[in-house]
Amino acid sequence: MSTAQPVPFLKGHGTENDFVIVPDPDGALALDAAAVRRLCDRRAGVGGDGLLRVVRSAAHPEARETAGDAEWFMDYRNADGSIAEMCGNGVRVFARYLHRAGLVPPGDLVVATRAGLRRVHLAKDAPTGAFGALAAGPVTVGMGRAALPEGDVTVTVGDRSRPARHVGMGNPHAVVFVDDLAHAGRLLDPPLVTPATAYPDGVNVEFVVDRGPRHVALRVHERGSGETRSCGTGACAVMVAAARRDGADPAADGAPVTYTVDVPGGRLVITERPDGEIEMTGPAVIVAEGVLDPAWLAG
Repeated sequence: MSTAQPVPFLKGHGTENDFVIVPDPDGALALDAAAVRRLCDRRAGVGGDGLLRVVRSAAHPEARETAGDAEWFMDYRNADGSIAEMCGNGVRVFARYLHRAGLVPPGDLVVATRAGLRRVHLAKDAPTGAFGALAAGPVTVGMGRAALPEGDVTVTVGDRSRPARHVGMGNPHAVVFVDDLAHAGRLLDPPLVTPATAYPDGVNVEFVVDRGPRHVALRVHERGSGETRSCGTGACAVMVAAARRDGADPAADGAPVTYTVDVPGGRLVITERPDGEIEMTGPAVIVAEGVLDPAWLAG
């Protein structure tokens, strides 16, 4: 990328899934993969699991058709610079930024993503801090419906292979139930998932244990980022997989089902409604802001 002016940025997180936020309302910045990698580098950059570029839908070629429904488009990138369809924690942080910047009021709004439109509710009584709406008040996101593709999937860690449930949440997930989260291994590298044809663009892998009735905990390897402290779409995928395993199917039962999902960085509450819509509620926090040296960003 090239720019002569300092580039503003913010840093935020949702259950410690952290992001570099780059406001670019007019779509003027050309953030290439190398620039995203520099920004997300935890030693030489700002540091984050990914990058949220804030662009008006009308100014982005991938979102112009949605501009009548959603003013803002979340251009999400993984820490390695690759483009991702969706990030559930990222949507909450994205909405928190819009509110903090005075671009949207509290209440309901719609955010455009590569996985489609996402409806968000910012609680009107969200706590505020010295810099505005910084505190971790709950944000609820309509995450869409889960897809449950057919076919067997296997995840291997070390010499142990386990069956996985394939769940689509706008991005792909392989959900594995284990007796102990340590069975996930170190998660520095992607677990082996077979068959490779099941996920041609890579996959997020969640390892899940039970904590109690309708209460689970997970560890996750996110494609392009490694192990992260949280994954919003992953928590939703885990909730759906756990519900089906436990015999709950709101579409068939006619009643919503709610699970508490603990992630290393906190807690999320996930509800699946009878119409298939999945709602995720959790915190979203803006922790800092500053400006980037354009020469450094350009590499």
